[in-house]
Order: sequence, then structure tokens, then C-alpha cells
Amino acid sequence: MAEGDNHSSSLLAVETAGLEEQLQGWGEVMLMVDKVLRWERAWFPPAIMGVVSLLFLIIYYLDPSVLSGVSCFVMFLCLADYLVPILAPRVFGSNKWTTEQQQRFHEICSNLVKTRRRAVGWWKRLFTLKEEKPKMYFMTMIISLAAVAWVGQQVHNLLLTYLIVTFVLLLPGLNQHGIISKYIGMAKREINKLLKQKEKKNE
Repeated sequence: MAEGDNHSSSLLAVETAGLEEQLQGWGEVMLMVDKVLRWERAWFPPAIMGVVSLLFLIIYYLDPSVLSGVSCFVMFLCLADYLVPILAPRVFGSNKWTTEQQQRFHEICSNLVKTRRRAVGWWKRLFTLKEEKPKMYFMTMIISLAAVAWVGQQVHNLLLTYLIVTFVLLLPGLNQHGIISKYIGMAKREINKLLKQKEKKNE
């Protein structure tokens, strides 16, 4: 068991080091984005919502086709991938890179690797479920996809995308400030109360 944990830790360290090397040119930008997403200042949450709202208002006004939208998005990614490593050192200054910043950059890369591992793990579990319990797999997939299709039919695509993007961008800050844990705890307490009341009625 210990050997397995050590092997997993060493693989995590290797993957993290590789990702750090790949994203070295994005270091300053990633640290800035990390501060914004974790709400280090009180005005960051409304700023996130304001920027996302403005972006989606522009998309709504221009009303591009799917092909045009995808092309513009990929073009933006290509430009960012080319320009950010060139401009970031000039804007932020590489000489200001501290040990604390390097440690935070390492933590961000480690979290990204762990998130990727979780996604791959869920994907593998899905295929394991398909092989071991095919009926449950197909029922689960059909019900889930039907529910998603129904929601997509009821809510406008752009509005649904806006809500998802806004929630995803606010999620790190909600988690960092314990807001999610707070409301999950409240929901658990309410559910426990309801279960206890039901048990008393049954008695």
C-alpha cells in the first residue's frame, strides 16, 4: 500500500513538473487569474460577473453562427498562446518572481494535474460500469442525457451557457470562502431534521 502511494506521489510530482515547464510562460497570468478566482479582494466577484455579462451581451448582439463562434474562440486561444509568453514578462516583470509566487504556481499546477486525474478516473469508472453493469449504464446515460436535453429545450442556449460559465468561474471563490460548505451543511441538517420527523411519525 505504501509503495503504491509513493509511486502515485512520484507520478504526481513528475506530471506537475512537466505541466510547470509547459506553462512557465503563463506563470504571472495564472497567478493573477488565481487571485481573481479566489476573491482576494471584495470587488473581484462583481468584476467577474460584469466581464462575463459584457462578453455574453456582445455575443448576443453579434449573434454569430456556431462555426463563426468556434473559429473566433480558437483564434483567440491561438493568439493568447503566442502573445502571452512574450508580453507577460514585460508587463509583470520576471525579476519580481518570488519564492512565494513559485510555490503558489506549483500548487496551481498540482491542482490542475489532480483535476485531470479525477476526470480521467471518472471516465474510466464510466466504462467500468458499462462493462460490469451494462443495463444500469445505459439507463443512467439515457435518463441523464434526456434530462439535459429537456433543460436545454426549456432554457435558451446562450442563457444556459452564461449561467454555467458564471457558476464555474465563481466556484473557486465560493469554495475558498467556505460558502459551498456552509450551504451543504445547512441542507444536510434540514434533511436530517426531515428524516427524524418522519421516523417519529412512523413510531
